[in-house]
Amino acid sequence: MFDQSPYACRVEWGQHGAREAADRGDITIIVDVLSFSSTVVTAVSLGAVILPYPPPLNEQTQAYADQMGAELLFGRAEAARLGRPSLSPVSFGAEQAGKKLVLCSLNGAACTWIAQKVPALLIGSLLNASAVATVANRLQQETGATITVVPCGEKWDAPRDGENGLRPALEDYLGAGAILSKLDGSKSPEALVCIGAFQQAQANIAELLWECGSGRELREKGFGDDVRHIARLDVYETVPRLVGEQFVDCSQ
Repeated sequence: MFDQSPYACRVEWGQHGAREAADRGDITIIVDVLSFSSTVVTAVSLGAVILPYPPPLNEQTQAYADQMGAELLFGRAEAARLGRPSLSPVSFGAEQAGKKLVLCSLNGAACTWIAQKVPALLIGSLLNASAVATVANRLQQETGATITVVPCGEKWDAPRDGENGLRPALEDYLGAGAILSKLDGSKSPEALVCIGAFQQAQANIAELLWECGSGRELREKGFGDDVRHIARLDVYETVPRLVGEQFVDCSQ
């Protein structure tokens, strides 16, 4: 069976990778650069209380938000029309401090929900790559658990029956590589190649993410500011960790 043992630091893709990490009881770092992870890091740094919830965005999601006494965040376009925060990280400001907000996303929130019972679930992105690695290293020393970084990837539109719907995403691979490059302990071959991709791309990472498929998609929808925001390295010390139903900053 495929695995990356006996290495201390591993990389696994998407929802199945999150499930594998959860089954092993790994310290798990969820990486969805455009945009769940970057949005959570940004929002928590501003004092917002984020509760993740898996898709779809429907009546059940609204009922969960009502149960938790939280506001359900809408999609980018609708939220922008209403002047409310959304999956767009730049839509958050100081006015969201202290507010409980339910954030649903197709990839990052879904992977978080699958892996929520791991000993430590952290949210990583380019924005907090060094900080999240520092916390993961500390947790690894305390617990002896292995670390799995999970780049979430995207979904293909309308896959045919029997096709794998996961589309590996450049931005998530580079975000995972940035984090893995700062982790202590032995690295699997998969992790080493991921690190190499980040190191090769680091000098031009903003340009690469601007022009990659996911970046172009957001730009064409009018969210170029999101792409500029998420492409910055080590802007925040914030490290969201899932505690119960919500993310708290565990950087201290």
